Amino acid sequence: MPEIKTVTVIGAGTMGRSIACLILKKSLSVRLVDVDPSALVNAGVFIRGDLAREFGDPVGTKNALSRLRTFSGLEEGVSAADLVLEAVPENLTLKREIFQTIDRLCPPPVILATNTSGLRITDIARAATSHPRRIVGTHFYTPADLIPLVEVIKSDYTDPETTLTVMSFLRTLGKDPVLVNQDIPGFIGNRLQHALAREALSLLEKGVAGAGDIDKVARYALGVRLVHTGPLEQRDLNGLDVHLAIAGYLYPELENRTEPSRILMGAVSAGHLGLKTGRGIYDWTGSTPEEVMARKNRQIMAVIGLLAEGGDGVGVPKP
Repeated sequence: MPEIKTVTVIGAGTMGRSIACLILKKSLSVRLVDVDPSALVNAGVFIRGDLAREFGDPVGTKNALSRLRTFSGLEEGVSAADLVLEAVPENLTLKREIFQTIDRLCPPPVILATNTSGLRITDIARAATSHPRRIVGTHFYTPADLIPLVEVIKSDYTDPETTLTVMSFLRTLGKDPVLVNQDIPGFIGNRLQHALAREALSLLEKGVAGAGDIDKVARYALGVRLVHTGPLEQRDLNGLDVHLAIAGYLYPELENRTEPSRILMGAVSAGHLGLKTGRGIYDWTGSTPEEVMARKNRQIMAVIGLLAEGGDGVGVPKP
């Protein structure tokens, strides 16, 4: 596999522009592609501002921006790329169309990655009939330039060398990649996240507690521990016998519905989509998305700093 120096990012939305920022900060070149001219303009404003905050001087910002080029067409955008990273919306048909095209345009050594949040990589890779072994999943978390972890997912076709190259490249970006060996919907993070959210929505729907109190328990009881101790390690700390005893009577009571909750479907149907529309489970009136996310990002950076100081402290699993 060739050394990765130039990355094409397809999709200039929230994820794509954040990934572009991350790569530019590491002195690499980015070719950002989007069919929507306004998305490219908005991404340019975001990237310029983010780089200015990162480097703190006009010269450093200018040097980083000189390694960014934008394109509205795939053919021009993927030329000269060592890695193509797709970050378009979660639409399987759209993603398959893109991979069918870039598989034809890119020579075999070029790695093709998808940033899907939960679609099976194999279902996307099937569109690339010529070279499916070079396709891999790279699931960044929002904000992509801050969250340290990236899930790397093998499809049924992925060449092991492709996986190793991508994981090595992610480490050069300062990321901590984890390998997902089985190509299952949602991978690791979103399966854990949606299991927690399903139970939280169920508690809210049943009137067990208000949204603020449910979130408070998650943040100040579970969240504080999850920062330094994962759910499996916590079982060891508590004692597996204790966990087994509680699981025996609690599991039958947990939410296990296979369709979204009525609260969720009702809110979306009414156009209450959360922060971006001013109302969701909470009322966001008077808050702008930029202000809220800036505050949340500062909190994330503070937590990451504490983790870096203390090490992970995770026990080593025994065979």
